[in-house]
Amino acid sequence: MKHVIESFFRIVLLAFILTIWWLVLNAPLSNVMNLSIIVGGVLLTFPLVWLGRKILDRHQTIGGAVWTTTFVHFGLGFTFGVPIIRAITTHQDWSGWVLPVPSVIGLILVIITGTAFLLTVVNLALKGFGAPFFIVLSRKLAADWMYAWTRNPMVLAGLSFFLSLGIWFQSALFVLWVLILFAPALLFFVKVFEERELEFRFGASYQEYKSKTPMLFPRKPRK
Repeated sequence: MKHVIESFFRIVLLAFILTIWWLVLNAPLSNVMNLSIIVGGVLLTFPLVWLGRKILDRHQTIGGAVWTTTFVHFGLGFTFGVPIIRAITTHQDWSGWVLPVPSVIGLILVIITGTAFLLTVVNLALKGFGAPFFIVLSRKLAADWMYAWTRNPMVLAGLSFFLSLGIWFQSALFVLWVLILFAPALLFFVKVFEERELEFRFGASYQEYKSKTPMLFPRKPRK
């Protein structure tokens, strides 16, 4: 019964976020408001993650970690999801340098990195019995296949995908937004909150995995 209630609650939260995303996608916003969301929204990730870590450390139980993670992920749906939607849908309005790279190269990179991201989702589903976001928190530590090369293949693929989008758009400002703002915020979440949360849920097995596997850039698995 408990798992049914938790699943229903997550579905409600997900439906709410998807509704907000749809409204944001179609909202006519001024350039000032749009820029405030694209920049300010991502910056809100830092206090959100910091607060989540404080709550996590105060309630050091598996149940506490699960619920704290659910709400932090829910918050990221706003601090990451909304700015990403606005950045992608309004990139043509950004004035600035044009990347001197043929858009077809960017399109090829988008296809490659997008495929890599989907493969990490499949990897997590099959080896960790989980899904991105808080849809289904992993029930098992994913440490095989792509996760044997790096602890965060989904993060690496996701960042590569957004950089590829910037190249496809030929937008230097979009690429700079990813590198200077979005990537640091995402890595801050992974390092400060997610790693700590995984320590609570998987204990010594995660500590061992962490000691053998690089955080981001792939390396041949150690035997």
